[in-house]
Amino acid sequence: MKATQRDIFRAAQRTGDACRLYFLCGPDEAGATAAAAKLIAALPDPGERYELSGQDLRSDPVRLVDEARSTSLFGDKRHLFVRVNGEDAHDALKTFLDLKDRGEADQAWPVFIVASSATDKSRSAKLLLKRDDAMVGIFYPRDMKDMIIDVRALADAAGVRLGGDLAERIARSVNLDIRLAGAEVEKLALYLDASHTSPKTADAASYEAICASTEEDGFAALVNVALSGDLRKLPGEVRRMRDLSINPVGVALALERRAAQLASLSAKLRPGEDIARFLENERVFFKERREIGQQLQQWSGGKLERLVPRLTRLHRLLLSNSQVAELLLAQELASIARVAAARR
Repeated sequence: MKATQRDIFRAAQRTGDACRLYFLCGPDEAGATAAAAKLIAALPDPGERYELSGQDLRSDPVRLVDEARSTSLFGDKRHLFVRVNGEDAHDALKTFLDLKDRGEADQAWPVFIVASSATDKSRSAKLLLKRDDAMVGIFYPRDMKDMIIDVRALADAAGVRLGGDLAERIARSVNLDIRLAGAEVEKLALYLDASHTSPKTADAASYEAICASTEEDGFAALVNVALSGDLRKLPGEVRRMRDLSINPVGVALALERRAAQLASLSAKLRPGEDIARFLENERVFFKERREIGQQLQQWSGGKLERLVPRLTRLHRLLLSNSQVAELLLAQELASIARVAAARR
C-alpha cells in the first residue's frame, strides 16, 4: 500500500492490525519522523521501543526479522523503530518478507522505518507497495498553510490553545520543520502545565518565555559560541556541558532551532537593511538579538542550506550513539565553530 502525508493516518486506521510494517520516506524526513511517532502512539499498546540503525541492518540483514519476532525484555509487547539511509533496509526487508510469506513472521511486532534519502521509487519501497500488510508513506515539505494546521493539531493534542498568530509564528521560527515545532509545543505545554484534560491558552508572552528558557537550560551559550565561531570560549563551554551533564541531544535540538530561525530570517532580510531594526520588527526575543544579528552575517544563503541538514544528521547520530554522544557533539561543535570563525 502507498499513502501520502495527508492520508496515511486514515489509511492506518482502516487497515488496523493487518498492517504491521511502515516504510516512511521522502524529502521531508522531519515529517516522516513525526508521523512514525504518531502512528506508534496510536497503537493500542506500543509496549517496549527497540531501535535499530541502517548500519545494524546492513551488517546483519536477518536482524530485523529476529528482533521483530523476539520477546520483550519484560515479556511485554514491543515495537521496532528503525532509522536508515537510502537502501540500507532493502536486504533486511526482503528477508523479513520472505519469512512472512512463509508464515514464519505472522506474529511479528510492528515495525516503523524512517528512510532518509529514499522515495516511493526506491528498491526498498517497491518491495512493499503491492502488499496489504505493509505501507509506504511518502512525505513532502509542508507549505505554510499546512504547517499552521499541523502546529495547531500538535497544540490541541498537548492541551495548548494557541492565541492570535502564534501557530504561524512557531511555524516560521522552526522553518516549517514539524519535528522542531513539536518540541516547541512540548515546551509550551510544560511551561503552562497544560494537558489534554487541563488545556491552557498560550500567547506571545508565553512563547517568548520558553524562548528565553533556552538560556536557563544552559543551551544558549553553547549554541552562540559554536555558531558565532568563538573558538576561544568553546573549550570552556564544552567542559561546562560535561560538568553539568547537559543533554547532548537537547543541545543539538537547540542548534537546529537556531539554524532554522536563521534560515527563516535570512530569507526575509533585504540587502543593506538595518539588522537591529529588522530583528526588532520580526519580534526576535530581545536577549538574543545581538547574537542572532552576528550569526546572520556569518551564516547566509548556501552556507545555511548546508548547515541545516548537517545539524539534522548530527541529531540522528546522537540518538543512535548515546554512549558517545558528548564526544560526537563536542567534535561537531568544534567543526561548526571553525567554519563560523573563518567568516568573522
